[in-house]
Amino acid sequence: MELKYYKPLHGFEEDETFTDSKELFEALWQEWFNTKLYLMAREMQLDDILYEKVFNSLPKEKQSVLIGEKADFAQKAGVSL
Repeated sequence: MELKYYKPLHGFEEDETFTDSKELFEALWQEWFNTKLYLMAREMQLDDILYEKVFNSLPKEKQSVLIGEKADFAQKAGVSL
């Protein structure tokens, strides 16, 4: 189960149940990746935060580092990609 966006008095705004570890990994990876891009966009003071646009505006080396994190996380989680 993945629970996100807790709001006091209302509880969780979004929840999802997973029965497959790879699907859970992919959902968590996407959440981590989007959060990293959002924080980078804020640092770059971008007005329009479209994840793909932010990613494409990064230097190729930084893009490779971010994508490489997925394999590292998968190995640590024991998930094969």
